[in-house]
Amino acid sequence: MTRRVCIGVNWQGEFDRERVFERVKIAEDAGVDSVFVAEAWGRDAFTLLTQLAERTTRIKLGTGIVNYYSRSPAALAQHFGTLDELSEGRMIIGLGASSANVIEHFHGIPFNPPLARMREVVQIINMLMANQPLEFKGKVFHMERGFTLRFRPVREHIPVYIASFRPAATKVVAQVADGWMPTMVPIQRAKQETDKFLGYVRDAGRDPSQMTVRFLGVTVAKDRERALQAAKAGTAFYIARMGDFYYQQLSDMGFADEANAIRRAWKEGGSGAGIAAVSDELSDSLGFIGDVDQCRDRLAEEEAAGINLHNVGVAGYSDVEEGRIYEQLLK
Repeated sequence: MTRRVCIGVNWQGEFDRERVFERVKIAEDAGVDSVFVAEAWGRDAFTLLTQLAERTTRIKLGTGIVNYYSRSPAALAQHFGTLDELSEGRMIIGLGASSANVIEHFHGIPFNPPLARMREVVQIINMLMANQPLEFKGKVFHMERGFTLRFRPVREHIPVYIASFRPAATKVVAQVADGWMPTMVPIQRAKQETDKFLGYVRDAGRDPSQMTVRFLGVTVAKDRERALQAAKAGTAFYIARMGDFYYQQLSDMGFADEANAIRRAWKEGGSGAGIAAVSDELSDSLGFIGDVDQCRDRLAEEEAAGINLHNVGVAGYSDVEEGRIYEQLLK
């Protein structure tokens, strides 16, 4: 059975849009399942997804992620419903809370209550996709006029994947979502955490075999050291600069000493010191970098842990080589 793999697009900072189009087409031709476009406090995800929808025919298209605070549930339904129509039914709704720093100090919205908001946002999106009159009374949202979308969505349900990692939030994901995308779960804890999540799915009366589990991942890199430094930079930033959630998650997963060292180094010496404090062991536990054979072995380890949608990347290779690497990782 061919494994499901996906790629990610981060279109913040310096950005070559045409190169992204080429890369996604290479992935599509090689049989990659899906592409997820990130959004933070730079460019929005939906504009690029619109362009990708027009330039591809098979690969699934998802947000990885958009937060569920800065847009209303109805606005999210409009975005995803429109893109599902443009892509002929290929969208994945990727949602997450982001962090208090981003929500309160970029969007200016109180970061609460996250669990009720998560549940209600998904419920309202599902109602609008199913063309049900929007009459809803929840803890966060109250709608009484029975609005429906002014077009018929292509699908009555678009799959919803949610990025979460705290236990209470993970239980809600198990109840309402179609996929789980946790963060800062090292490979050493992958099976334990996946088994726990799928137990929540069963407790909710749902079928675990229908749930997508996406986290960890591999990168086939021609220059391992360069790719490793890039990975470490992302880890250090999330631990030191993105509030307490990611720091606490990594601490709970057995890396408290490392997490504290990264925060302390960043505070005392800036970003360079913070990045230098990320050990090779920690970086490889969160996202492995190596050659094709090493990465295939790691993907097999992820599969044994219950992960069924794998993040993959290719760095430093030609277009032809990149396509062949994707094909090898799919086997």
